[in-house]
Amino acid sequence: MKPYQKYLLGLGMAGSLHLTACTTQTTTNTETMTTAQQAQQQVSEDVHSYAEPTKAVARHLDLDIAVNFDSKTISGTASYAIDNLAKGNEIIFDTRGLQIEKVFLGDNKEETTFRLGETDKFLGQPLYVTIKPETNRVTIKYKTSPDAAALQWLNPQQTAGKKHPFLFTQSQAILARTWIPIQDSPGIRITYNAKVSVPKELMAVMSAENPMEKNDTGVYSFQMKQQIPSYLMALSVGDMVFSEVGPQTGIYAEPATIEAAAYEFAEMDKMLVAAEKIYGKYRWDRYDLLVLPPSFPFGGMENPRLTFVTPTVLAKDRSLTSLIAHELAHSWSGNLVTNATWNDFWLNEGFTVYFERRIMEELYGKPYADMLAVLGYQDLTNTIKELGAESEDTRLKLDLEGRDPDEGLTDIAYEKGNLFLRHIEMAVGRERFDEFVNKYFNTFAFQSTNTDKFLEFLRTDLIKGDTELAEKIDIEGWVFTAGLPEDHIKPTSERFAQVEETYTAWKNGKPASQLITKDWSSHEWLHFIRMLPANMNQQQMQDLDKAFNFTNSGNSEVLAAWFIHAINNNYITADKALETFLTNVGRRKFLVPIYKALAATPEGKKKALAIYAKARPNYHAVSTVTLDEMLK
Repeated sequence: MKPYQKYLLGLGMAGSLHLTACTTQTTTNTETMTTAQQAQQQVSEDVHSYAEPTKAVARHLDLDIAVNFDSKTISGTASYAIDNLAKGNEIIFDTRGLQIEKVFLGDNKEETTFRLGETDKFLGQPLYVTIKPETNRVTIKYKTSPDAAALQWLNPQQTAGKKHPFLFTQSQAILARTWIPIQDSPGIRITYNAKVSVPKELMAVMSAENPMEKNDTGVYSFQMKQQIPSYLMALSVGDMVFSEVGPQTGIYAEPATIEAAAYEFAEMDKMLVAAEKIYGKYRWDRYDLLVLPPSFPFGGMENPRLTFVTPTVLAKDRSLTSLIAHELAHSWSGNLVTNATWNDFWLNEGFTVYFERRIMEELYGKPYADMLAVLGYQDLTNTIKELGAESEDTRLKLDLEGRDPDEGLTDIAYEKGNLFLRHIEMAVGRERFDEFVNKYFNTFAFQSTNTDKFLEFLRTDLIKGDTELAEKIDIEGWVFTAGLPEDHIKPTSERFAQVEETYTAWKNGKPASQLITKDWSSHEWLHFIRMLPANMNQQQMQDLDKAFNFTNSGNSEVLAAWFIHAINNNYITADKALETFLTNVGRRKFLVPIYKALAATPEGKKKALAIYAKARPNYHAVSTVTLDEMLK
């Protein structure tokens, strides 16, 4: 597996048949699908799950678990209300590294037999449970492994407060099965209740209705009334406090972080209002953030009601909050309407990038959103270049059978998906496109769908037999063809044009200290740094650093981009800051390109291995699996 294929998001996945809704449904926050609607569902094959939901499927989970920091394990029971659709004698769950102790049927807890199938490196093991035709509840007693891939156990020194341990989960894409025995496919949705016991000095939160303060017992109860896919199961335990932002929004963080987080994300409520203005009512009651310790491997994870977010966006100037707009947008695209399999990942991320930039445009104007579009396009073209323009992984509709699904989860889904939707918008006009997207979200709300179903909906509800429009939209060229269509429109930015003039002046000999950069956002700085030549002499590096203090920047995006130049040009002045960054930051988006740049030379590889030896315990498994392979 090539490192670049795993660096952008770091997800995972799971194989058999999965449910994809195709019926129109009027939704409310607590509504579940009727039996008739369930019977009408069509199936999408999910090659990354062992479950067979057309035969027997879970509908609701009652989770009762205890968190043990000493043993680094979670233990307890997962009790499912099930539909035995085929009236057969077996139901299949996904597991990976779990110790299954006993399984019971019904409310009276009648013990039943079970067996675990063969182990697959990525998919884990199927759990076959013997049931009866009338069985409607299955309860599994289990325990996790200390090295469960979804669980990140942090000692006090790895937290901001340095006093208490911390735990967080990362279930996307197929890691939920490493901490819960579950039918681990995005095509299967469940509601859940949970009781979680933790050390009394700590607090627990989940992707559900959450407490807003610590209690005296260490026992917390949760309820998620809306149906969610397994990858949105989330738990975090630590020394946390809550700060309210608005009527529906707030922030959880360690006490040492809460003040900075409250300032950084003060505009969350405005984002929510802007999002609702574009695509309708927010259907998850509350939208809160949890700012995690630095080892969190992603920018954010859109767990419903409680986005998990990296502290690397705490730039002290609210300049990186487009990430929050992205995670908020997932409340519609991904959480409300979900890709049925990971081959359809673009349905989650393409819509979310498009919606994120609409939110940012609504709040800060089109010139601001245009900067984000250009940076995203740069990321997309770099990804296509690395994968190869003819690579099948540059199609929107993927084929990940027999592979770790992480290999396919690149900027293609995000940025090519976004460009396709922008292309449709330009073809029909924004007003008509918004009407279509609103209908799409309402039609498939709280359901999972796939690429074929979306395209059928596109043809039926937007194209409507208009052959000229169909030719203009070019579904085949965008969805099923590698690379980008030749006639795609490249994003431009008037604010970046000014940055480019400044860069040209520097390139032509104007001292860095005389460049006019006042009021530049982090996006403009990032664009400037990306334009810098690959090869610079020490004087050029020193002049830039002295003028703009890149090495000591408090902005993680700027810092990470600068480190690439520092490595490539042997700018040893940045070595200490580089080591500090790699030792304290676990966000894979930054780690992989930096380690890759270091590993490009024997001397750099030696430096990378020395830093990695110290830093690896701070990284989540979805980061180390990539870096272990890269650094051998």
